[in-house]
Amino acid sequence: MFKGFSSVWTPVLRVNQIKRRPVAVHLAGERLVLFRGQDGMVGALLDRCPHRGAALSQGRVTSEGHIECPFHGWQFDRRGNACYVPLNPDAKLSLLSARALPVREIGDLVWVYTSPTSQDIPEPIVPDGLVNPDLSRTYVQRLWRCHWTRAMENMLDSPHLPFVHRRTIGKQLRTRMTPSSRMEITWEDTPYGGRAEARMDGQEGGAILEYFKPNIMVLNIPVPGKYLRIHALVVPEQSGHTHLIICQSRNFARWKVWDPIFYWMNKRIADEDKNVVESGGVAEVPPAATECSVSSDRATLQFRKYYYEELRASGD
Repeated sequence: MFKGFSSVWTPVLRVNQIKRRPVAVHLAGERLVLFRGQDGMVGALLDRCPHRGAALSQGRVTSEGHIECPFHGWQFDRRGNACYVPLNPDAKLSLLSARALPVREIGDLVWVYTSPTSQDIPEPIVPDGLVNPDLSRTYVQRLWRCHWTRAMENMLDSPHLPFVHRRTIGKQLRTRMTPSSRMEITWEDTPYGGRAEARMDGQEGGAILEYFKPNIMVLNIPVPGKYLRIHALVVPEQSGHTHLIICQSRNFARWKVWDPIFYWMNKRIADEDKNVVESGGVAEVPPAATECSVSSDRATLQFRKYYYEELRASGD
């Protein structure tokens, strides 16, 4: 279960996408159903009825906040407990539970822990830009046809900016670049992942990348006197499909009238990356020694090290 992506917290979708109907999502090859219980809290179950395997997401949410299987009407609460089995008043409900996953609503996002357990779970470490109430946030969601590790690596890669983003966020770097320019990448391990900074020809660009394991990048963009962050949330769905959630947070231009402009800007940047990343196919990133690498690849090599040493072997 969740092979290569087990026992980690990940955002899966926005809170406002879960309303009255159950919502089906794919996460690391598993199908989940999300719905709200009677208390208004979100539950996440494997999208398989324990009776005959029907997709619970094709059922309905009852007035009691239970999800009802479309096949035989079995009902489960958001913790997976069987609450009602029609035509079997003597059924031992405690033995008929669905598999529930730990879930949290944090900021604007629903977070799922990829292990069906309720013991010894660390709380998710969430970047400030996703939860700070004094910031405005604009979201873009895209589907990329690639392995999630390729998308994640792209988000940690600074040397591609003057080429892929030559007319947007890489324009300034490209203007400064000469045939003999050198980019140096520093990397610092942090309790949540890592912190990378790029310098070209010894000059600090000011932009800092933070990596939150397993699948979040935060780009700190220097704007004098202002707070501006771009978050890339790279969510593995199923083989060859990655759900990308881009969130820009800021403490300026907070009126709603600005949202379409920031949405367009962030969508354009994400789509610039999309074609290049997808051109590499749907296979996961290989071990570091398999492809040619240079010193400016330091941040992406750190990600590969983590992926192969800690994450890839996870799951059962």
